Amino acid sequence: MSATVSPASVSEVLAGKVAALTPESIPPSVRSRAEALLVDVVGLCLAARRTDYIGALVTALDRGGACTAIGHADTFGAGGAALVNGTATHGEDFDDTFEGGPVHSSAVIVPAVLAACERFGRDGRAALKGIAAGVEALCRLSLVVPKAVHKSGFHPTSVLGAPAAALAVSAALGHDRRRTVDAMGHAGSFASGIIEYLAEGASTKRLHPGWAAQAGLAAARIGGAGVAGPRTVFEGVHGLFNGFARSAAGDYGALVDDFGARWHMDAITFKPYATGTMNQPYVDCALRLASRGFRAEDVADVLCETAEGYVHRLWDPLPAKHRPPNAYVAKFSAPFNIAVAFVTGAAGLAAFTEAAVRDERILALASKVRYVVDPDNPYPKSYTGHVRMTLKDGRVFEERQPHMRGGAREPLTRAEIEAKFLGNCEYGGWPAARARDFLSAVPEFFDRPVDLGPLRG
Repeated sequence: MSATVSPASVSEVLAGKVAALTPESIPPSVRSRAEALLVDVVGLCLAARRTDYIGALVTALDRGGACTAIGHADTFGAGGAALVNGTATHGEDFDDTFEGGPVHSSAVIVPAVLAACERFGRDGRAALKGIAAGVEALCRLSLVVPKAVHKSGFHPTSVLGAPAAALAVSAALGHDRRRTVDAMGHAGSFASGIIEYLAEGASTKRLHPGWAAQAGLAAARIGGAGVAGPRTVFEGVHGLFNGFARSAAGDYGALVDDFGARWHMDAITFKPYATGTMNQPYVDCALRLASRGFRAEDVADVLCETAEGYVHRLWDPLPAKHRPPNAYVAKFSAPFNIAVAFVTGAAGLAAFTEAAVRDERILALASKVRYVVDPDNPYPKSYTGHVRMTLKDGRVFEERQPHMRGGAREPLTRAEIEAKFLGNCEYGGWPAARARDFLSAVPEFFDRPVDLGPLRG
């Protein structure tokens, strides 16, 4: 009698696909995207380095390890560095997004891989494999049961980021298929992230990518040491998706089919505005309306069509969205985003301040913004915006944005991404000469030993 052989689990198939990747097999377009993600992450870390929440987080951690918290003189253990850099990358909601998810990939994966490479002396080639594998996996994980993780009250970036980071670090450290499966299995238990931060604008969401990076790094180290993890972590009766999406019946082919042959990360969106993902197209509409020549005081009513999936994030409860209690909550208010963009002509880091959320001219316009749900909205396949302003004299002006700028349909150029980087460095008080030195070194980053020393300060 022959022994029964269990079919390969989803994580085993995925680990096998990643094991087959080599730095040489990664397409030039994917390497270029990894470079751009690295540039964005470093700039965002430098932009946030003087914020109150990063200062408090750094104070809460033990110092003296081998790893870099970008923009800080003190060094940390690998987990602490991943936590700080992931939090800083996502802290101002200016980091990349994947429209199909939505998930913020680089804020989790890049800090986890950089910390692992620093700690264990892995080179740029290993970092490239880890970043490419982890970012691609996180994008694909968000497609297994689209929208369900969010609707269940959890933050997809945090929940799905932990196993993706475990995969990324395992790839960078050269773990075999079994140890990589173990790592993802542990990360399923380490995953977390509720979205109750929306209630009062707590900083918890800022921590989510950093925590996922730290959790994935820990899972990879534990799995790599030989501690067995569940191989059915994704599809199991008690697996990740049943726990966080309320169903294990997902499209796992979206995760593993053609992995390494087709790259979803090529479609990642680099944000042009320092605000929540779903608000970006509304900002575009508001800025175009502001160019029409009428004033905020001329507006009688503002109506926006929106997706049902946006409502709990951007619109409800509407009175609270009209008057956000602080600058962080304002990033998740469509009325405030529309108003601040229209009144100030911008939605960068300087648009979301405590002074802005107390500006009565901005708040007066925000109070006139209302919404209706469009049942045919394509979210999450595409993020759209619509703003119709009716003036007091009866004239009506309307704008639509069919997709997020910065993504596959209207990408930011490398020059625009580098300009964003330089602006973030300036905002964080990082010397311009050091910023330019980093940019000049990026094309060779993945061909050399990983050295983050020049980013300490």
